[in-house]
Amino acid sequence: MMRADLHLHTLCSDGAYPPAEVARRCKEAGVVLFALTDHDNMSGLEEGAEAARSLGLHFVRGIEVSAYLGATKVHILGYGCREGEAYSRFLRAREERARACAQDTVEKANAMLSLDVTMEEVELFHPRKDSPLYSMHVVAAFANRLGGDKDRLYRDLFVPGAPAFSGIGRPLPEEAVRAIHDMGGVAVLAHPVQILVLPKEVSERFRFLSHEERKEVKRTYAGERNALMERLADSGLDGIECYHSTHTLSETEEFLAFAEAHGLFVTGGSDFHSDNGSRKVGQPVFDGSRVGELLLSLKGSV
Repeated sequence: MMRADLHLHTLCSDGAYPPAEVARRCKEAGVVLFALTDHDNMSGLEEGAEAARSLGLHFVRGIEVSAYLGATKVHILGYGCREGEAYSRFLRAREERARACAQDTVEKANAMLSLDVTMEEVELFHPRKDSPLYSMHVVAAFANRLGGDKDRLYRDLFVPGAPAFSGIGRPLPEEAVRAIHDMGGVAVLAHPVQILVLPKEVSERFRFLSHEERKEVKRTYAGERNALMERLADSGLDGIECYHSTHTLSETEEFLAFAEAHGLFVTGGSDFHSDNGSRKVGQPVFDGSRVGELLLSLKGSV
């Protein structure tokens, strides 16, 4: 068995720890193959690769492109992407779009809360200038002003369907797949259970529903999600993240069947961000033996 975790975040996007610390946690958890998949940038990969070499671990270059279809989050993981002209183009476009999205979000939230938070304040919570702005930086600036809980504030105002959410400049899923291919990588659909293709009126009230009500909505609109997955498979998607910390056993089996039916390879990961959350490095347990040979053959893996 080659225990693997192919979905990990660092402080280069919305994680809490530097790449070397995440690598150390992989070693402690018994993970021997891992990938760092920060949102929309690869600035931490050299540090991650060096840490992997020092710890005797296998390392795969990764990225997670934050794609959206309207208010529907459809994130695409990329493995083996190279830092060349295609990546430079992607990063420039992403940074420009991220700033426009953040500005729109700030304006909406200021109007709702009668505040005057500035982009300069948001930048104070954006320590890694070599990675794009994210909604977490905007949320942190508003939480600092209000003295409130960041998680609650995010759920109330900034999630898809909430009043301050902005879809400006977010790439479509097909664009994300093409960008990953242009960078020389393979494209994998992340956490498919989180894809919620909902009517506008349902999307707007989804965050107010109970856990059981959300489960029922997910079941009701699973067909819309599956249709989107079919579309992505036809558009060049290479794999699917069947094993994920938010998937139930039955959901994992469903996505495994989809992958087999469409000739997609299978990956798995924890989507770890910090110790404050429920997601733990190396969970769920995923045997990366089958996919490991493919990913380790990609340029830049160690």
